[in-house]
Amino acid sequence: MIERPKSEDIPGQQQPYPAKQSAMTPAPQSSLEHYRPAAKLAGKVAIITGADSGIGRAVALAFALEGAGVAVLYNQNDGDAQTTKEMIEQRGGRCLLIKADVRDADACRDAVEQTVSEFGGLDILVNNAAYQKAQKDFLEITDEQLERTFQTNIFGYFYMARAALPHLKAGSAIVNSGSIVGLVGNPILVDYCATKGAIHAFTKALALNLADKNIRVNCVAPGPVWTPNIPGTMPIEEVENFGHEVAMKRPGQPEELAPAYVYLACDDSSFVTGAILEVTGGKLSSG
Repeated sequence: MIERPKSEDIPGQQQPYPAKQSAMTPAPQSSLEHYRPAAKLAGKVAIITGADSGIGRAVALAFALEGAGVAVLYNQNDGDAQTTKEMIEQRGGRCLLIKADVRDADACRDAVEQTVSEFGGLDILVNNAAYQKAQKDFLEITDEQLERTFQTNIFGYFYMARAALPHLKAGSAIVNSGSIVGLVGNPILVDYCATKGAIHAFTKALALNLADKNIRVNCVAPGPVWTPNIPGTMPIEEVENFGHEVAMKRPGQPEELAPAYVYLACDDSSFVTGAILEVTGGKLSSG
């Protein structure tokens, strides 16, 4: 059994946004050193947003291990992005780094075109880039914060899907990153929760829209996961003992989320579309 840090192993800590994975204590587990690939994405090409660190990094590495050429789209952290690229290439994978802001529709189109030019096509889009900022007082959510949260978390998903669609074909897949808080809420992340609920609805509607093209659209809804967004955006008292509220009494690690994305991207899930797959450590969306 792989050793995972418990909530009590996570001390209170904060970093300026955007936080760096390399500065977190304990370090998030995203190396997939125990992962057993089975060529599930052999010959495929994927673009993953927000893939410099956290869940995106683990997904990019898992896809590469499964045989896909991977474009890692990120916005700010050059160091973390370079580490992701090195991790992929050290395991024999192919990686293209693209620095771009998903809030810009033109940048999204350009990122897709770079990916197609580099790898010769596109089969999988993972919308994962996200922005959040905790506010205990609802009245402290400024117009600027509200706009940035929606522009990153839902506009960016629309822009990337719109840019990718002309290159996708029957058998292609879109996988969106939702969240358990989009199903149950969180009192200090009101605007973020609203965007995650929107992502869930976007997933279901786009799945219906693209079903006749045999392009599947699904969503992973993580619970608390130990990623740079936590020390970078949450109050220190929320970071300490992070993840204690779930049944497993610990946060998820990025590499524990990656197999869910592999499943939804590969042919194993050929009869799955419009689904929200909860990976939460036992934080239930109902009951």
